[in-house]
Amino acid sequence: MIEVQGLHKSFGARRAVDNVSFSARDGEITGLLGPNGAGKTTTLRMLYTLMKPDAGTVRVDGRDAVLEPLAVRRTIGVLPDSRGIYKRLTARENIEYFAALQGMDAEATRQSCDTLIATLGMQEIAGRRTEGFSQGERVKTAIARALVHAPRNVLLDEPTNGLDVMATRGLREFLRGLKAAGRCVLLSTHLMQEVAALCDRIVIIAHGRVVADGTPAQLRELAGEQQLEEAFVKLIGETP
Repeated sequence: MIEVQGLHKSFGARRAVDNVSFSARDGEITGLLGPNGAGKTTTLRMLYTLMKPDAGTVRVDGRDAVLEPLAVRRTIGVLPDSRGIYKRLTARENIEYFAALQGMDAEATRQSCDTLIATLGMQEIAGRRTEGFSQGERVKTAIARALVHAPRNVLLDEPTNGLDVMATRGLREFLRGLKAAGRCVLLSTHLMQEVAALCDRIVIIAHGRVVADGTPAQLRELAGEQQLEEAFVKLIGETP
């Protein structure tokens, strides 16, 4: 479970995250939804300990992300906005390297790699060096790398960006499997179809603040709209 309370982050005079509070529960897929520049990526970076908040707290399974960053990192899997794969390694070697960093043994690594490669349709690229990979191939490799150690908490920044239709379908089913296993899944996106297809709860961020938090049905009711997209536009206070 991820608990965020009173999170603030500024860059010079610009306040990117302004008193953000929400929870992402075990056994649910929570969507962090907002327009570009809303503060989603900055919020995620503080959650996975890449960046320290100016104020506020982040707790992952009860651990403070600022005071216990190494313990928190062992319980999370992260797909950052910058994919950052190692170009001289094959796709499989990239995944295996991250498994080794998590202390996984050879058999557990092999089984997890095989499952992820099959799920994401990576069979044809698994043995290739990643230099020259397409955007979609890099994303698949980065997703597999993030999930290889079966983390209890999964944080994904725009996970389907660059994926083809079949890989997107495979990833959706994989995330639903994590949910069914009681894992906590938090994904940042601006794609309404991803939210509609996956999310149990939605946290809407605009201008660095949480403007709404609830189930899709609750948000539609709050906005007085039948369609989730129309509710989103009304709640962030923008005119289409």
